[in-house]
Amino acid sequence: AGARVEQSGQYLVVAESALRPSIGVFGTGGTKTGGGGDALQALMIGASWELDLWGRVRYARNSAQQSYVSAQADFEFARQSLAASTAKAWFTATQLTLQAAIAGEVVQSANQLASLAGDRERVGVGTDTETAVARAAARDAESSLQQAQFARGQALRALELLVGRYPAAEISARTEVLAMPDPVPVGVPLQMLERRPDVIAAERRVAAAFNRVGEAKAARLPQITLSLNFGAFASEVLDLKEDYENPTGGLGARLLAPIYQGGALTAQVQIRTLEQNEAVADYARIALRAIGDVENALAASESLAARADLLSRSVAEQTRALELTQTRFRVGRADRRAVEQQQLSVHSARVALLNVRSDELAQRVNLHLALGGSFEEPERQAEAQK
Repeated sequence: AGARVEQSGQYLVVAESALRPSIGVFGTGGTKTGGGGDALQALMIGASWELDLWGRVRYARNSAQQSYVSAQADFEFARQSLAASTAKAWFTATQLTLQAAIAGEVVQSANQLASLAGDRERVGVGTDTETAVARAAARDAESSLQQAQFARGQALRALELLVGRYPAAEISARTEVLAMPDPVPVGVPLQMLERRPDVIAAERRVAAAFNRVGEAKAARLPQITLSLNFGAFASEVLDLKEDYENPTGGLGARLLAPIYQGGALTAQVQIRTLEQNEAVADYARIALRAIGDVENALAASESLAARADLLSRSVAEQTRALELTQTRFRVGRADRRAVEQQQLSVHSARVALLNVRSDELAQRVNLHLALGGSFEEPERQAEAQK
């Protein structure tokens, strides 16, 4: 994307150069043997400039300018997309790191339940079926732990690749979920989409296409070029002329009026017009997609916020139930199995809340990417940065 910006910048330089005079130097020299006389030696400087009567050159310049702005906007959108991907990869790495830690606690509880089931079987209170089921559950928990650790490593390597590091799964992740920022303000104006880089790029491509149509139409009209020459000649033959002036110069004009080119100029206008229609359709598609991105992100944020609130209360209730079960165990009104089983319920609720909070953070990133920035309107944001 950066290379395309530089290319567009150089195309703009080329287009702007056509609005300025062209200056060049011509020289010749040498010797001649035989036949008498000597070789012609000359040094001339010349300049030419096209009178842009119909705006053809200006249309080309404007098209290059709009293409340059479009390339810059595409680069900015790529930069924002990379930043969003990095942030979401970091959230995922944190989520899977915490999931692996919880999975380790689940393994401990499952192994404790399997040990208790074996003890109950040995004293004749439990059955071998209960023991087998408890041991199978412990093995399942260990398998889930292995899977969580593998997923964590994959997430860390993905994050390392995004930040340009060797994928060794050595980068550190957070040990707790990042707190959610302020809530989404009510009534986000759609005008904020106008600052979204891909929308800006599409809009500038439309403007560039309109200018290319104007350039193609102006190419069918006559072109007038002014020229100025000044130089000196050295030759024995020229010196013999009485009316010869040296140095010498002149001013002239050239007219080029296309009459017939087999329909090429008309076809070029049609091509540019079709490209213009394509650019307009592409702009409409990108603008509609941007609106859809914002609406989807807002709906997802609202739903996830509601789920996070419900799951937070669920974790609190499960934790309260665990405390009550532990109290009953200490006074002899419950066994150790009830404590471990309730502990597993707490772990399950924590994992559910962790997943929703991580999704909530990712959706907030998606919302900012969809809006092309923060919730502040462009004018207020620009004033805040001054």
